[in-house]
Amino acid sequence: MKVILRKDVAALGDAGEVVAVKNGYANNFLIPQGMATRATEGTLRALETEKKQQAKKMELKRKSARDLAARIEQMALKVQAKAGESGKLFGTVTAADIAEVLKAQGVEIDRRKITMEAPVKTLGKYEAEVKLFSDVVVKVSFEVEAEGVEA
Repeated sequence: MKVILRKDVAALGDAGEVVAVKNGYANNFLIPQGMATRATEGTLRALETEKKQQAKKMELKRKSARDLAARIEQMALKVQAKAGESGKLFGTVTAADIAEVLKAQGVEIDRRKITMEAPVKTLGKYEAEVKLFSDVVVKVSFEVEAEGVEA
């Protein structure tokens, strides 16, 4: 029997795939659990239209992520941190600090999407990567300055 998977099923397939399984497995487990539906002509047509709609939504999200990436690249970010006279920070600058600075600039990004090569422990200029979408990654340049010092 052919079924359309509604959820990811281990060792069988991902959601949206059409797979062939034994009748008993489909009737007794997959369909009652809501993991699959029978693959009829109507459900296959509905699946195709659903896939087209999902593709359009994904393309819109990708386009907005690219627009946001272009905005972020133009920004000059400055992170304020407490530092000693030698330029060494009391603590580190983290992804959460960069997310706060971006939020102050009007761009809200989850700190977990920001990655840095190493923790920032001294004053200076650095870069971090922000993953906005599965294939849209932007480099963010930021400068760490001592708190209370005006440029």
